[in-house]
Amino acid sequence: MKKQMIHTGFLLVVLFNIFISLTQCSDSFLHTSIHRQREHKTVLLTGAAGFIGSNFLQYMFDKYPNYTFDVLDLLTYAGSLENIPDYIRKSNRFNFFYGSVTNPDIVDLVMSRADYVVHFAAESHVCRSIFDDLAFFDTDVMGTRVMMRSLVKHTSTIQRYIHISTSEVCGTAETQPMDEEHPINPRSPYAAAKAGADRLVYSYWCTYDIPALIIRPFNNYGPQQHLEKMLPRFITAAMKGEPLTVHGTGEQSRDWLHTLDLARALDKALHLEDFSKIKNQILHIGSGIATSVVTIAKKILEHFDLPEDYLQFTPDRPGQVACHISSTEKARKLLDWQTEISLEEGIKDVITWYENNRARWQRMEGMKHIPVQTSHGTITLQ
Repeated sequence: MKKQMIHTGFLLVVLFNIFISLTQCSDSFLHTSIHRQREHKTVLLTGAAGFIGSNFLQYMFDKYPNYTFDVLDLLTYAGSLENIPDYIRKSNRFNFFYGSVTNPDIVDLVMSRADYVVHFAAESHVCRSIFDDLAFFDTDVMGTRVMMRSLVKHTSTIQRYIHISTSEVCGTAETQPMDEEHPINPRSPYAAAKAGADRLVYSYWCTYDIPALIIRPFNNYGPQQHLEKMLPRFITAAMKGEPLTVHGTGEQSRDWLHTLDLARALDKALHLEDFSKIKNQILHIGSGIATSVVTIAKKILEHFDLPEDYLQFTPDRPGQVACHISSTEKARKLLDWQTEISLEEGIKDVITWYENNRARWQRMEGMKHIPVQTSHGTITLQ
């Protein structure tokens, strides 16, 4: 009898331990399931058929297999679905919405689906804004207003909103490096439109306490950039053995930021554990190193073994900015971010892309120069 009781007691202890183990496994499974569910996010990217947005899309798509990506894009001259790789376009984690950020109905539709939003959509070429500025104020300012009105409606579901501004809103450096307190002094219609959008976002977070962050990248470059921009224009001219046209003396300097380094900064901003540290903040994203335009041109000529007499100097662009150089302190402190790609490495990367994608950029050649009237009244192609 005593042995039977001991045996029965032993079985009860075993059964109890099994029960506890199963309960713990169940709790662990439930916790894991909830964790995995939280990992899924829908990320809305406006303008992601363009240069910066498409590079960011590819970076994020490859890194976060549980995320769904919605892209809203009007496919203007600077945007193309070719910029988005086939494997992304064919994925059930990708949704494309054709339309403008100035359309409240489609904006509300895509915003209602989103957890995170990164607003890239903008007209972005300085010379083109001098030629005709209407589209810049329509897309950059009025489009951002539509985005802001929609964000106010959806603050209960949208967790983070990043507005992509630009260092151009600051104009020429009054202090070096240029920190986030630098005065807003836009020197072109493009910069003025971006400044209007920048300040509009600021006003909305002051008024409505929206979960927004303003990022001001410095001079972006990388694969898939339109030929109207300086680096692709220089590279493709050198590939064809044509002169590299330089505005003014070429001594104007810029802080060059590879688009992959920007993607890493945006990724950190979207996933910073304590968003309150960067909510309603402005961050300058750059390398902290300024390099002149003519130095870049000479690097490209050297790569292609072309002499410096291939440099062709043209009248300077109206509203030219003499110097841009980013402060890196705030981004390093809040995001633990700094650039990883050197200018030399980045230029080689971009050259390789243009060498491997001739058919893509050759279709853009007729759009790489814009007629601009200088202060002297002459018309030049810039």
